[in-house]
Amino acid sequence: MGLFDKLKAGLSKTRESIAQQVNNVFSVFVKVDEELFENLEEALIMADIGVETSEYIIEELRNNVKSKHITDGNLVKRELKEIISDILKENNSSVDTSTQPSVILVIGVNGVGKTTSIGKIASHYKSMGKKVLLAAADTFRAAAIDQLDIWAQRCGCDIIKHQENSDPAAVVFDACSAAKARGADILICDTAGRLHNKKNLMAELAKINRIIERELPSSAKETLLVLDATTGQNAVSQAKLFSEAAEITGIILTKLDGTAKGGIVISIAKEQGLPVKFVGVGEGIEDLQEFNSDDFARAMFEEEE
Repeated sequence: MGLFDKLKAGLSKTRESIAQQVNNVFSVFVKVDEELFENLEEALIMADIGVETSEYIIEELRNNVKSKHITDGNLVKRELKEIISDILKENNSSVDTSTQPSVILVIGVNGVGKTTSIGKIASHYKSMGKKVLLAAADTFRAAAIDQLDIWAQRCGCDIIKHQENSDPAAVVFDACSAAKARGADILICDTAGRLHNKKNLMAELAKINRIIERELPSSAKETLLVLDATTGQNAVSQAKLFSEAAEITGIILTKLDGTAKGGIVISIAKEQGLPVKFVGVGEGIEDLQEFNSDDFARAMFEEEE
């Protein structure tokens, strides 16, 4: 199965949810009028696209239908898909790995699949011939270091680790030194995800960032937030809270294959202005894919054959 087919299969529940909601509206309302728009907005909200984003989409749809004098329901549906595709494209960007080394900091609360995502990202870049180094800087979560160590062995990557409860910034310092000495292409740091005290999180990440700036001043750096797609609009709230505590450059959205709530990708892109960098569409090590807005829009809206 190719990458697009995996993405399409992974989005099947989301596609069914959105398509069902939208198609139900068009099956009931033949006339293109205000009642149609109101019911479409409700359908988008029900499909976990969120209130604010749904309102924006329908307002754009109203304007486009009016300016283009559209009276055919099928053309309205096509216009709806294009508006959503444009939202996804607006903030679409891949992870910056243009320098040697490039640094990727990964944060996220417990249970979202942070450590697993790091392992899969490491495997992804290893398969491209990159030399990847992992840093176990989430030192306060029980078993986080051991979990990352297992992934490092599985991927054939080096790992820098200290004892549990040690200073995360010290781990990152050693990892930066090792990345330079060993000629690593990509340094991936598993960092804190404790959001209950934003001040502590901000201070810890600021300290880590200062060390990276000092030790690897010319390196491209990304800070990626891992979110669990199955939590729906709660994931959007997490993105907002983490953005207040750290300079997030992108999202890793896990467990898309297990939910009908993939519409949150659209809310995150529109409301937070954050690009989705990776999406998880299965359990396999190869099932975390780099996000492509065109492929995602196609997979989300393509009719079942």
